[in-house]
Amino acid sequence: MIDKTVPDVEAAVAGIADGATVMIGGFGRAGQPVELIDALIAHGARELTVVNNNAGNGDTGLAALLAAGQVRKMICSFPRQSDSWVFDRLYREGRVELELVPQGNLAERIRAAGAGIGGFFTPTGVGTQLAEGKETRRIDGRDYVLEYPIHADAALISARAADRWGNLVYRETARNFGPIMAAAAATTIVQVDEIVELGSLDPESVVTPGIYVDRVVAVGERRWLRDGVFVGGVDIEGRVLASEEEE
Repeated sequence: MIDKTVPDVEAAVAGIADGATVMIGGFGRAGQPVELIDALIAHGARELTVVNNNAGNGDTGLAALLAAGQVRKMICSFPRQSDSWVFDRLYREGRVELELVPQGNLAERIRAAGAGIGGFFTPTGVGTQLAEGKETRRIDGRDYVLEYPIHADAALISARAADRWGNLVYRETARNFGPIMAAAAATTIVQVDEIVELGSLDPESVVTPGIYVDRVVAVGERRWLRDGVFVGGVDIEGRVLASEEEE
């Protein structure tokens, strides 16, 4: 019997080794697997290379992993924003490396890893510092730069629901990088709001087939959702909104 569920987040991240490359889903806070990240912090793996679109927000989730000193290198497209003070401080102090990748290239490099593509030529980055030292080629009168896939030892992603086979459905923009990261990692670890019975997921709605998933753990529905529908009341970190407190 195929059953990819694990009892808790600690079991989900077990085995992630020092020096591993870890993909972490999320577009900012949307779809960020916060509970798995917290478990990875407690697990204690260090010298990690983390692949994410951003480089952490505020003091929670990925930012907390960075603050714990467990990340050696970030590969991302958007490392600096108004609340990325943890990464900004560490980078200025020379305590974390950065590989900056344009967002489209980042997505395609991850997708290429999952698709078994050895490399691809893209016009994005040509003539900039991002193309220095890379092979370039003129194709049909336009210059392109060669980019290579990004593989990972593990991917931590968040989905709305899964069955015990690991088939996944997502909630709207929380989907973001999850599907391509699931295909690009040697071990894909997923936190979901709920684990449902086999056959209850509409096959047409399954975005990530279970073949790409190794471990699934249920963490419960977010406080701002009800049956997968946004109901408000709290912010993205679960804090009660001022308007709700007044009521």
